[in-house]
Amino acid sequence: MIKHFISLEWKQYFRSSYWQKSIALNILLVFFALYFVVMFLGLGFGLLFIIKKTFPEQDAFVVANGFLFYWIVVDLALRFFLQKLPVMSVKPLLTLPIKRFTVVNYVLGKSALSFFNFLPLFAIIPFSIMLMGDGYEASLILPWMFTMIIIVLIINFLNFIIEAFSAEKELSFLPMIVFVGALVALDYFEVLPMTSLIGDGLINIANNPIFILIPITILLLCYGYNYKILKAKLFLDSSLKSKVTEVKSADLSWTNRFGDIAPFMKLDLKLIWRNKRTKSMAMLLVIGLLYGLFFYPQPMYRDMEFMFAFIGVFSTGFFLINFGQFIPAWDSGYYKMLMSQNIKYEQYLRSKFILMIMSVVILFILGIPYVYFGWKILIAHFAAAIYNVGVNSHVILYGGSFNRKKIDLDKKAAFNYQGTGAVQWLIGIPLMIIPMALFGVTNWLVGFEAAIAILLILGITGIVLHKKLIKLITQKYLDSKYKMIDAFSQDN
Repeated sequence: MIKHFISLEWKQYFRSSYWQKSIALNILLVFFALYFVVMFLGLGFGLLFIIKKTFPEQDAFVVANGFLFYWIVVDLALRFFLQKLPVMSVKPLLTLPIKRFTVVNYVLGKSALSFFNFLPLFAIIPFSIMLMGDGYEASLILPWMFTMIIIVLIINFLNFIIEAFSAEKELSFLPMIVFVGALVALDYFEVLPMTSLIGDGLINIANNPIFILIPITILLLCYGYNYKILKAKLFLDSSLKSKVTEVKSADLSWTNRFGDIAPFMKLDLKLIWRNKRTKSMAMLLVIGLLYGLFFYPQPMYRDMEFMFAFIGVFSTGFFLINFGQFIPAWDSGYYKMLMSQNIKYEQYLRSKFILMIMSVVILFILGIPYVYFGWKILIAHFAAAIYNVGVNSHVILYGGSFNRKKIDLDKKAAFNYQGTGAVQWLIGIPLMIIPMALFGVTNWLVGFEAAIAILLILGITGIVLHKKLIKLITQKYLDSKYKMIDAFSQDN
């Protein structure tokens, strides 16, 4: 049966629009995978020398185990934001004589083969080889290496347990922050010294291999709990339960002043407020607004004027970037119906453009208190806001014409990468890197005033040419209209 599952998923992947239209993303992901493999290999072979140089008086093996708590915490946090439980289309299988036991074990077994589980091995195995080459007994290192592999799998399944608790919450990353924060706090305040507890525990397992049964037991418990969670959801009618919600209305009459685009603006505002993913994205605006506080309070960053443009573009353009990069995928659930109506596509795009511009203006105004850290910062944020209005808004609208991935608005909201394709990776170059590079190079060669002028000139030029640009972008969307309808009709 497992063979049949693999065959079905293989066919589904290569026959989908995702494979046909996202070859560039696949190549990019392979490049990143090879890059991280090389980095971890370098860490594995070089870690012993680094420890010896940094802690010449201490046992390298003991020192390495002392830092494993921090590796576990970081790995768990990164997995939560980047790794998702592998999925397969199970509903068609539930009408067939296939045991749920087989389906659930296949999905969980598939997660064990994740790249996130293989990547640490490129550091663990070389480091173990280096330790044995340095004189450590194989009888000591091999049990330790196998324990580390078990810990990698424990983190894998523990991540999915935390995700299960956070899936239905608006701020879905809160359980992870609480869990990781609690572990770090217990160690920092020495209530429960996690650093020495884990370090000493691994050393004891290395000296007494029989204790490896403890992490194996923890792994089986995590696997069993995941099995219980998934099996409970594996029913045909699991998604048919009625939801009782309180109807809330908002006065959106103020949008009428925008004329023929007002109906589209109302739809977008309702979409943002009524769906998990968009609502969470809107709530995260505070991160964009306060982004500068991670840098400006530190004197070393206040001297790096080339950073002002990057922070300004990100801070004032947080909504523009996060909302705009998924146009028109936000409407993918009813895009076919929308395109069958007698509407002007330019009005549809202008409504989203106005919404993004309003967010830039509001975020800039709310960010005016950054003048406390220096007038140059406020001027840089103003120039970045103009650049966002004139350049980035048009760039991100144009990039949306290449979107081919459907978005389910009812899925987990924050840090949900569904709908992310090659466009979202590549569009970061003109959005963030180009203005930062232009600003930094001009500031270095000419001066701060000239760097500000470059951003202002580009932004104002985009504003002046807006009507021509929006017509070109509209034509691009019309040319891609039927491709998007076809792609949004499929489950990617």
